[in-house]
Amino acid sequence: MAYSPFDLTGKVALITGGNSGIGLGMARAMAEAGADIAIWGTNAAKNAAAKEALAPIGRKVLTLECDVGEESAVEASFARTLEEFGRVDGCFANAGVSGRGGKTFLEMSSEEWHRVTRINLDGAFYTFRTAARHMVERGGDGVLVGTASLAAVEAAPRSEHYAATKGGMISMVRAMSAEFARYGIRAHSILPGWIETNMTANAVSTVGFQTKVLPRVPMRRWGTGDDFGGIAVYLMSSASKYHTGDTFVIDGGYSLF
Repeated sequence: MAYSPFDLTGKVALITGGNSGIGLGMARAMAEAGADIAIWGTNAAKNAAAKEALAPIGRKVLTLECDVGEESAVEASFARTLEEFGRVDGCFANAGVSGRGGKTFLEMSSEEWHRVTRINLDGAFYTFRTAARHMVERGGDGVLVGTASLAAVEAAPRSEHYAATKGGMISMVRAMSAEFARYGIRAHSILPGWIETNMTANAVSTVGFQTKVLPRVPMRRWGTGDDFGGIAVYLMSSASKYHTGDTFVIDGGYSLF
């Protein structure tokens, strides 16, 4: 018999950027544990593909086109999510963009800086604020989870804007964990290592990465979106009801070696 606190039946999980990669891996696992799923993404085709991929699990799945960098779009999408499900029990702020490497910090334009911070940090703020308001207003309980990165704690030269947003994610989550604990609302951040997704595909496929980076991963493989399913189910479940403010590194041991 399965450990009953991991049963997510009756709960609703919202995952931004949930139509591929880490987000879809988390969505799939939570659906298999019994949760209904709301996915927000900017690509209609990828949203449709994600919904089709989750359909055989048998849970209710809503996909919405939403640019989390637009405050009004977040508010409207959250309202539509509540129309569909009536509640949100877990909010996973996973949507993000990478830095366009190549240029030094001295050459970085204001436009490039704001392109990354707009989604990765402002978007997370809009998403978390909307979800937290809902959770507090309904009487408490729930979880807020942000996808950060090892770039938040390890040097990321020529990607200072990306690193800043991920460091900011960790700090924002820690502050929320203290502010909302009295309501039974928990907050955590997840720090992925080198994960094979659409965002990293160009990098991890190069000879340089295969010969210089992969050997530094003790598990000797790139991570996948499905490697984040277990942590998502745990954080969404009542098994973690007294656990808040944590930072989970999921990197196959890369940061240790």
